[in-house]
This record gives sequence, structure tokens and C-alpha cells, in this order.
Amino acid sequence: MPPFEKHLFVCLHERPDGEPRGSCAKKGSESLLKVFKSEVKKQGLAGNIRAQKAGCLDNCEQGCSVVVYPEGVWYGHVTEADVAEIVTSHLKEGKPVERLRLFGEKKG
Repeated sequence: MPPFEKHLFVCLHERPDGEPRGSCAKKGSESLLKVFKSEVKKQGLAGNIRAQKAGCLDNCEQGCSVVVYPEGVWYGHVTEADVAEIVTSHLKEGKPVERLRLFGEKKG
């Protein structure tokens, strides 16, 4: 069995100023990752869920970008205000947050 049930990756990619696609780092993804780590721990999931940084997820125009595996659910425009909902609904209860979902298989 893998050491974690799920991995949540937050894009920390940084592009130069003026880049049309923007970058997640300049949209606050570093502090977003800290909030995810804190919320995972607060909800007692730290042993089963790993929140960590990712390099470029190639989706910064939709940033802050977050992806959850093994489901392969991609979220976009994630803010710190969305963190508790993602952790509770998706990571804890297995129900992705549809209003933030960009890609990923929808389970019936």
C-alpha cells in the first residue's frame, strides 16, 4: 500500500513579469500551499494525505492551480478561502468541489 491515500499538488511555478499566462506563484500559491498543509493537519489527515508543491502544472492562466491524485482532479482559481472546502469535501469525503474543477473524471 502506498504511504499516502492521496496527493495534493499546488503549482508554485513562477514566470517573468508581463508573461501573458501569468504564474501561480505570483497569484499566491506559496501561501496557499501553507494553508493546505495546515488544514490537512487540522482535520487529522496528515498521515493519509500529502499536500506538497509542484513545479509547472502548465495551467497558470487558471491559477492558482491544484491537482489531486490518484483521481487526477484539477482545480483552478483556488484561493485560501477554498482550502477548507477542498480538504473536507474532496480529501476527507471523496466529493470533488465541482465549482473549482477544471479537469478530471467525474464519477457517477
